[in-house]
Amino acid sequence: MTFFNKDEQLNILGKDIIEATKLEFSELTCEQIAITWLVYDSPRTRNIKNATEFWQKQVRGWSDRGDERMYPGGIVHLFYLVAIYEWLEKGMVKISPELERAIRDMIVYSNDDATGLVVDILTGTTSGPELSPGPFQTWKYQRNFVNRYFQSLKWPELKSINVNQKTWFDGPYGRERIFQGLLMENRNMLTTNGTARLLHSIIGGIAVSPQASEKMMDLLKKNPSQKDTKYVTKGQTVGFLDESLPENANIWSTKIVDTYVRHNFAYIELPNLLPYLLVIFTEGKEISRNETILPYISQKFVEAMKKL
Repeated sequence: MTFFNKDEQLNILGKDIIEATKLEFSELTCEQIAITWLVYDSPRTRNIKNATEFWQKQVRGWSDRGDERMYPGGIVHLFYLVAIYEWLEKGMVKISPELERAIRDMIVYSNDDATGLVVDILTGTTSGPELSPGPFQTWKYQRNFVNRYFQSLKWPELKSINVNQKTWFDGPYGRERIFQGLLMENRNMLTTNGTARLLHSIIGGIAVSPQASEKMMDLLKKNPSQKDTKYVTKGQTVGFLDESLPENANIWSTKIVDTYVRHNFAYIELPNLLPYLLVIFTEGKEISRNETILPYISQKFVEAMKKL
């Protein structure tokens, strides 16, 4: 059971895209990619009065391995973004210039240091050396605050996720490394369906509140004229969905690449086409270095949208 209406036309088009991609990139196996695709009947509105109507309409969708758990890298920042706005809305934390700066840098630049501060504030924990068993149990309980929040939503798509780890440039040390487990079994894990549903709730204006959803969309909005490359490397600017989209596209997105994964999600509005949402996870050392796979898939979805 999924939150979207499984559409037969999208199913046919989606399967064709998967087959074409595997033919184009023989190194990409079935287990190294997951996709969720949603198609909307009309563009999202900035009029929050229409949010309820938007959300009540079941969106058309298709997914391939959409429920498969994969290491998300910085895609988890979207979940911490929703959580911190929930905490702020409920008065559980207070906004400050530093928290505001961290939230922005976490989303706009996928900054790991900024994410660390957000996670600390969300959970009341800090990184550091190993802890004795008693304090460590308390620390682990607090670090799972965000997991418990998302489980409280009772969304089936979030049942298998894990969002209790910071993101790192080199890797965790001390209590953080022990918390991940000997075999990294406690590292963050997400699915494309779960990520799509959370992004869909932001688009629909029901994530936390209509006002909070609008603030989140503002942070996710891609500005084609933005020249600020602070924290951004070449690997973070090429090889993603927006690379094959026209300059007049409206895009709200997050992208991440590291030594093992290359992920991207985007809500896209193109002239004369229906709006759509894409979440694509790819993993594998060779795959993460390939800067042509996601732009290729993106172009295929644009061609598919023209057939709807």
